Amino acid sequence: MKSRLICLMILSIFILVFHGTMAAYGSVKLTVLNSMERIGQNEPISGKRAVVLKAAKNEVESFQVVVTAMNENIRVVNAEISDLVSGGGERIENRHIKLYREEYVRVRKSTRRAELPTGLYADPLVPFIDPVTGKPIEPRGQHRERWGAPVITVGHEMYALPFDVFKGQNQPLWIDVHVPAHATAGEYRGTFTVTTDSESTAEIPVTLTVWDFALPDGPTHKNHFGSFRNITRYFDIKGDSERFKDIEMRYCEAMAEHRINPPIPRSLLPEVNDNGSLTVIPERHEKLKDFLTRLHVTDFEIPRAPFKEPTTTNRDKAVRYVKDFYAYLKENGWHTRSYYYMHDEPNLSENYALVRDYGKLVHDTIPEMKCLVVEQTTSQDPSWPDIDPAVDIWCPLWSFIHRESIDEKIAQGDEVWSYTALTQRTPRYHPDYDEKKDYDPPYWHIDRPLTSYRIPIWINRQYNITGLLYWSTITMVLDPWNNPAFSHFGTHWNGGGFLLYPGIPCGIDGAISCMRFKNLRDGMEDYEYFVILEQLGGKDAIKKIVDTIAPTWWEFSKEPADFIRAREKLAEEILRLKKK
Repeated sequence: MKSRLICLMILSIFILVFHGTMAAYGSVKLTVLNSMERIGQNEPISGKRAVVLKAAKNEVESFQVVVTAMNENIRVVNAEISDLVSGGGERIENRHIKLYREEYVRVRKSTRRAELPTGLYADPLVPFIDPVTGKPIEPRGQHRERWGAPVITVGHEMYALPFDVFKGQNQPLWIDVHVPAHATAGEYRGTFTVTTDSESTAEIPVTLTVWDFALPDGPTHKNHFGSFRNITRYFDIKGDSERFKDIEMRYCEAMAEHRINPPIPRSLLPEVNDNGSLTVIPERHEKLKDFLTRLHVTDFEIPRAPFKEPTTTNRDKAVRYVKDFYAYLKENGWHTRSYYYMHDEPNLSENYALVRDYGKLVHDTIPEMKCLVVEQTTSQDPSWPDIDPAVDIWCPLWSFIHRESIDEKIAQGDEVWSYTALTQRTPRYHPDYDEKKDYDPPYWHIDRPLTSYRIPIWINRQYNITGLLYWSTITMVLDPWNNPAFSHFGTHWNGGGFLLYPGIPCGIDGAISCMRFKNLRDGMEDYEYFVILEQLGGKDAIKKIVDTIAPTWWEFSKEPADFIRAREKLAEEILRLKKK
C-alpha cells in the first residue's frame, strides 16, 4: 500500500510537471535573435532556441528574446534572467544584466533612399527598471476613493511589464549583459524565464563565454555627438533650472553607458568674463572632475569663444579666452585629447576665409591646440582660401570620403574623423564623382538595417580615421514615440539626428535608449578590439579581417553573421598573441 501511494505521488508530480511544461511551450514560444536583427509583430518567428554569447571583460553584449503567442492570447507578467555561473562557481550576478521591452514606432513616410519599407519598427527600449527610482515602471491606472470623488491617476502610459501578446504575434525583449572587468575568463551558464498570468513558464538556456582580455572604461575612438539643448523643448523646462541640470546629467550618463563621450555641461565649466578671461569656480571645478572621471570622458571640446567677430573686433578677447581655457585644461591634464570646434560645414568662400583666420588665431596663441572643422579633405572650390594650415581635424561626410586626400592629411600630421547627416551622396566636386555618384554609404535611419550603425566604425578603421561625429542625438522630430522623423522641407529622415527618446511617457526624467544606439555602442566596442590587437602587434591581422566586411564606404557587409565571425576572429588573434 505504501509503495502504491509513492508511485501515485510520483505519477502525479510527473503529470503536473509535464502539463506545466506543455502549457508553457504550447502557448508561449521563445526564440533568440542577435543584436543586429529585427522582427516585426506579425512576422513568422525565426531565431535560435538558446542564447550563446561571447564577450571580453568590461564589455556589454546584447541579445533578444522574442516572445510569441502560439495557440492563444497571452499576458506576460514577468521575465527574468538568473545569475550566470561558471563551472568553478564564479558568478556574474543578474544585477549586471538589464532587460528592456522593445516598443514599436511607425515609419509613416520613407526616408530618402530608404532600404526598408514603411511600417512598424522595433526601436525604443523601455526599461524593466526605472534608472532614476530603481523600481519597475508602474502601469497607468485610474480610480476613485469613493463614488463622486475626483479621479486619481497613477502610473504611466509606457511600461515594460505586464504586456499582452495576441495569438500569432511577437513581442521582442532586449537584454544587455555587462561583463564585469574583474570577471574570471571562462564559460558561464544561466536561464532566461518568462512567466504568464496563468503561472505557466517558458525558459531558454543562456551560455556566455568570457574572453581573457578587458576593454578600457572609456572610448578610444574619438567622438562628438552634439549638444542637449533640445531637452528644454522636450521636457518643457528652462535651460537654467535645476530640473534641466538633473535631466541633462541623466542624458550624459546614457551617452557614457554606450561608449559615447557626452557633451560637457556648460554649468560645470569656468565662467567667461567680458574681457575673455576665465574665472574657475571651485564647486564647479570639483563637479567637472567628478563628471570626467565617473563617465570616463576621453575627449574635451573647448567651446567656441562667446564673442561676435572673434578674429577682428573681438580678437583680443578671443585670444585671452583660448589661452586661459587651454591653460586650465593643461593644469588638470585634460588637454591631450582636447580640440577646438571652429566651424560646421563652411560651404561658402567667406566661411573658408573665416576658418583660415580663426585657425591662425588659435595656432598663434596655442600652437599645439587642435582645431576641428566639419569639412572634407578636398577643397570644395580651389579658388577659395586655403584652410589646410588652419585645420588639424577634418570631418568629411561619409559620401565625401576620398582615400588619397585622407592619406595625405594623415601623413602631414592631421587627424581625420568621419561624419554623417541626412542622406547626402558624393558631390560633383569629389575627385571620383563619376565613379561614386550613385553609391550610398550606411546612412543612419530607422528604415535601414541595424548593421548601418555598427559598420561605420569598421570602415573608419579601413581608412585610418580615428573619430566619429554626429550632428545630434535629440533633434526635434515630429512626434518622438509615434512619428520620430526629422522633417526638413517636406522630406522625412526617420530617426535622423535622434538616438535617444525622451522618457516622458515612462515617467522618467531622462533618456530612453534604442536598438540603433546599442548597435553603435557595439561598433565602438569593436574598435577597442582593433586597438588591443594592434598593441599586441596584430596590425596585419586587423587589416585582413576588416577587409572581409568593410572594403570601402560604399562596399560593406550588411549580414549580422559576418560581424559576429569577424569579431570572434579578432578575439582569437588577441588571445593567441597574448600567449606569446
